[in-house]
Amino acid sequence: MPRLLLLPLFLLMTASAASEIADHPEQVRPLLPGQSVPTFEIKSVTGEAVHVDPAEFEKPVVLTFYRGGWCPYCNLHLAELRHAEERLSEMGFDVWFVSPDRPELLADGQDAAQGYALYSDSDAVAAKAFGVAFRLDDDTHAQYQGFGVDITERAGTEHRALPVASTFLIGTDGIVQFSFANPDYTVRLHPDVLLAAAEAYLDESHERLRRQRRQD
Repeated sequence: MPRLLLLPLFLLMTASAASEIADHPEQVRPLLPGQSVPTFEIKSVTGEAVHVDPAEFEKPVVLTFYRGGWCPYCNLHLAELRHAEERLSEMGFDVWFVSPDRPELLADGQDAAQGYALYSDSDAVAAKAFGVAFRLDDDTHAQYQGFGVDITERAGTEHRALPVASTFLIGTDGIVQFSFANPDYTVRLHPDVLLAAAEAYLDESHERLRRQRRQD
């Protein structure tokens, strides 16, 4: 009996942590497979507000949060995901990349992201909705400024929030089917793992459709 109660309680705790900004990356609570993605808003490269209701997706979506165009690990990962992005598009997925950079900086100097669907989350709305937002501490913020990277200036806001590098596969019902998040920004999702998760989702979707047709 206690085990039956544990999972709902944990999911409730995770859901309540969403929409918050953690004090450290190790404290984030990303959405888990089986949880619904709430509505959120992001901005296009032209600054247009995009209201997203995952429950109304026409296609499954693979959404990747990255720290910004200033981050060398992010740029390496974006380049590494090139083949996966092309394959995912062929498989029928929409593939989005979201960062805290304000819209005019999204594609600035990001050769690795050319042709990608890039979106700005400068207000950290999406990162909070997915439970991956954390606030940069004073020392790290000052250290980044010393490297010529001003997080506040790049986002155009004072919240100093960054997302934990993470990827979510969201079904057309708005439910998380796969998620990866690691507080260590040097550890990124391998493209082959992402493709395997996408293939598993499609296989399961096709199987459910076959079962439904047999019942009908």
